[in-house]
Order: sequence, then structure tokens, then C-alpha cells
Amino acid sequence: MDEYVEKLIGVIGNVVISAAGKDEPSYEAGIKKLLGIFTEHKKKGSQVFFIGNGGSAAIASHMTADYMKNGGMNTYSLYDNAVTTCMGNDYGYEYVFSRPLEFLIRGNDLLVAISSSGESKNIINAIDVAKEKGADVITFTGFREENTVKSRGNANVYVPCNEYGIVESVHNMILQEIVDLIMQRDGVRF
Repeated sequence: MDEYVEKLIGVIGNVVISAAGKDEPSYEAGIKKLLGIFTEHKKKGSQVFFIGNGGSAAIASHMTADYMKNGGMNTYSLYDNAVTTCMGNDYGYEYVFSRPLEFLIRGNDLLVAISSSGESKNIINAIDVAKEKGADVITFTGFREENTVKSRGNANVYVPCNEYGIVESVHNMILQEIVDLIMQRDGVRF
């Protein structure tokens, strides 16, 4: 087997998914926990916001579309060019997500914060706003086990690896697995 694929499989086997400050006993149990959170928000008709930078922004944008189209969820994209550049220009890049969330996020909503390093200031600020508004937060991080974002969500996914490609691939895979499970269970709206 290819060395990269072997490493990827090994990392997947060591992913830590926690909720309410407690690590889930297995990957399968963690996925069930995450599926439950997304299902709860789907039933409530919550807005779901996905955010990230760079490759994580691509994952966030992709999941915004998939969770809407395939998952039948009420997703909202914070990646409008005019809004993003306005927020960056007027308030600074560290506020490109938190400033719009101050207006948009509500107490029954969900923020999915994706940050490989777990140290992106704009992600941290967005989590702070979501929590202040009473919204739920799911974090996806990697790199250092003690990263800032790792334990800030109602549920947290930690990928124990220092390579962007592997961390981002695992984040994408887990989010894709969950929306596929939702689609298999509920069907797809066209």
C-alpha cells in the first residue's frame, strides 16, 4: 500500500472526537454523536455556518453546498467576496467571520469551525461570537493537541497530525461522511 495512504489510514484511526468535554470511546461513537448534533439542528431548522481559511475555506464552502443540497439543511455561506473584503478592510482579517456572525447567528444555530492549526484568530473570534449568542459550535482541528480551538466547541474533532493535506483530508472526509449519512437516512430534496 502507498505510504501516504497508510499514514492517512493511521491518522484516521487516531482521530479524537469529543463532546461535552469527554472523548468518545471510538471513531464510530464520535460520528454518531456528530450525526446527532447535525440531526438536531436539521429538525430545528437552524442556520448552519461553516468557516475556515485556505484549504479549510474550500471545505467550508463545499460543505455549505452539500449540507444544503444533499442534507436538506439551512446552510449559509459567509464567503461572499464583497462581504469578506468589506469586513477585512473595515475591521481587519481577524474579524471577517465574527462581524457578520454578530448580525446573523442566533441561539439555535450551529457554527462549524474548521482550522487545521486551531490558532486562526478569525476562527477563534467567530467561536466567541457564536458562544455569546448561545449557538452550538463544532470544531475541526489538527496539529498541536493543545491548540486554542480544540476544546472550545460543544463537540470537537481533533486530527493528530502536523500535515495540512492529511488534516484537511480527514476533516473533509468526516464532514462528507456525516452529510452522506443524513442523505441516506432522509433522502435528497431536488
